[in-house]
Amino acid sequence: MSNKPIFVATHPRACSTAFERVFMTRPDILHCVHEPFGDAFYYGPERLSPRFEDDEEGRQKSGFAQVTYKDVVDALEKDIEDNKEKRLFIKDIIYYLFSPDKKPTNIAPSLRHLDNSENLTNGSTNGTNGSNGYSNGSSTNGTSQNNKNPTTLPTSILSKFHYTFLIRHPRRAIPSYYRCTIPPLDAITGFYEFLPSEAGYTELRRFFDYIVHQSHIVDGQKIKITVVDADDLLDHPAEIIERYCNDVGIPYDAGMLKWGDSEDGQQRAKDAFEKWKGFHEDALGSTELRPRVGGPKILSEEEENKQWAEKYGEKAARMIRQCVDDNVADYEYLKQWAMKV
Repeated sequence: MSNKPIFVATHPRACSTAFERVFMTRPDILHCVHEPFGDAFYYGPERLSPRFEDDEEGRQKSGFAQVTYKDVVDALEKDIEDNKEKRLFIKDIIYYLFSPDKKPTNIAPSLRHLDNSENLTNGSTNGTNGSNGYSNGSSTNGTSQNNKNPTTLPTSILSKFHYTFLIRHPRRAIPSYYRCTIPPLDAITGFYEFLPSEAGYTELRRFFDYIVHQSHIVDGQKIKITVVDADDLLDHPAEIIERYCNDVGIPYDAGMLKWGDSEDGQQRAKDAFEKWKGFHEDALGSTELRPRVGGPKILSEEEENKQWAEKYGEKAARMIRQCVDDNVADYEYLKQWAMKV
């Protein structure tokens, strides 16, 4: 079984924090790192996101204004070195490795010395990340057209991880994310605008196709790539977590589903989630992951639109609906690979 660092690739509001809290209960064998690449994506000199582009003061206050993608990679390498007796467990939003809105993505300037030029092309400057790089398009059925690295990280780095993909239906994830970008939560999160480009499904699908195509080999064995659907996790937490542990080589213990309110456990979670305030309060206030009663409430499209309009207004409801509809196909594509209960 591989002891590669585990990288849980996800999109926002995929119940990923609850998933992460399960593995925070194993500090004896795991060192958990929470969304490290967001620092470079939003705030650093190689930032790909436009969210804080005109907010120099906000970027400086974040403490990450000078963080490059190389800095993040170096920090992860140090985590591995400092925790040799443990396995690194990273949960991160995958669009942090992509230019938004399907724009071409190039290798981060700070990491180009590690690249074999597989996805660098001549081109005009795109954003703050430098010259345009290779854009990995997707065909209509979701398969990569050319199977080259679509991210800002060189393949020499991408190949170091054992990947998991965590997904949630857009009809639940998108409204939940929208809520974090309006009052009163926006004053806590610092996200004052809903950006459909941050839905994250397209990037997750493209990255999944790339990783599957790469078929990274360890000790002569293909590493199993696992997809977990949040609804399955919430309805059958014990079964999903046990199967997941078997897939990635983590000893399963039923006690992982209950983290309680111990001072040490709560402090670990608070420290991890501090930089993204307002996004993780539900998980911070929880004490365990137990089966959801009755499963997800399924509404008709008309009922959803009405519910969103009542909560957020007609204009917002239309925006949410459009974003949901735009991402269903990518979700359903990934869903077909999801772990079965």
